[in-house]
Amino acid sequence: MEKKQVVYVISDSVGETAELVVKAVATQFNGGHVEIRRNSYVEDHEDIEDVILLAKKWNSLIAYTIVIPALKEYLDKRASEEGIEAVDLLSPLMDAFVTKLNQEPHHQPGLMRKLDEEYFKKIEAIEFAVKYDDGRDPRGILKADIVLIGVSRTSKTPLSMYLAHKRFKVANVPLVPEVFPPDELFQIPRRNCIGLTISPKKLNEIRMERLKALGLASKASYASFERILDELDYAEKIMKRVGCPIIDVSNKAVEETAGLILDVLKKERSS
Repeated sequence: MEKKQVVYVISDSVGETAELVVKAVATQFNGGHVEIRRNSYVEDHEDIEDVILLAKKWNSLIAYTIVIPALKEYLDKRASEEGIEAVDLLSPLMDAFVTKLNQEPHHQPGLMRKLDEEYFKKIEAIEFAVKYDDGRDPRGILKADIVLIGVSRTSKTPLSMYLAHKRFKVANVPLVPEVFPPDELFQIPRRNCIGLTISPKKLNEIRMERLKALGLASKASYASFERILDELDYAEKIMKRVGCPIIDVSNKAVEETAGLILDVLKKERSS
């Protein structure tokens, strides 16, 4: 069995950037069979010395992202003294920025991961989309910025997650003839709701592929045209009762549909 090359990743922050770069490079050699040992939040010479000793013992590479000058200088010095290959992943690009911008960097670790208000909003929206996906808790309908309704396989969940990344709290509700929609759906302003529809032919194709992926018989009623027409007819009646705008998602990418949703809501809410 081929012995894995060990690479020590050192960072005065989390070290994710360095690890990703090492993985990207490693894939170009022997299928990427390397062992990465990450050392995060390195803050003094002692932390660096521990890694130097291990790297020398295992004849390893060191890849680092250190922005504190004193730590970087110490690492370079000790690696050179011990004959260890230590690769600085930030300085060449940092120097290019200095030259181009005629400005000195902050030399402050962790700036990229500072959690600001926008970051928290995105995380909150993603958690909301997961919690109120597929109508599992109708209380989310009243709290949502956007409520998506439609039959199964009209991209409600992918759209919810995509819009969540844009910091919108989205709940989605499946429309099924055998199950009456929750009362909350008829209590929200029509401008908060979007109906999603799709052509019967496209929906049939999508559901057939879904059945195939699940290893189920293609003759299941779920994918039959009769069932699909019944569901779409029922969904249309509910959407008309809600009074919401309706978007046809047939042959549209999630990004395209999301853009249409935001355009429609902007127009609805400004009128």
